[in-house]
Amino acid sequence: MARIKGGMNAKKRHNRVLKMAKGYRGARSKQYRVAKQSVMRALTSSYAGRKERKRQFRQLWIARINAAARINGVSYSVFMHGLKLAGVDLNRKVLADMAVNDAAGFAKLAELAKSKVA
Repeated sequence: MARIKGGMNAKKRHNRVLKMAKGYRGARSKQYRVAKQSVMRALTSSYAGRKERKRQFRQLWIARINAAARINGVSYSVFMHGLKLAGVDLNRKVLADMAVNDAAGFAKLAELAKSKVA
């Protein structure tokens, strides 16, 4: 029986990595060994980046809610505490959207939160 060597599978694996490294600069897109390192690092960073994006959006929402709440004469923490006491179950994403697009509705929520805390 003929001996089967691993050249075809190795070539396939190399091409898969080099395809992922397309657009990288210099040897990172041409040489397998360098490309493999770059791709591994890029995949790790992209995984971490997906987690980081969620944190950044939450920070953005809180900043928007805080700005709108202060326009209505209440701090962020007092506003959120008042909503909790009032039993309003709106997440920060929705509240931030209201703060930007529906100022009148947000003002009503701010008044409700103020009255519950006082």
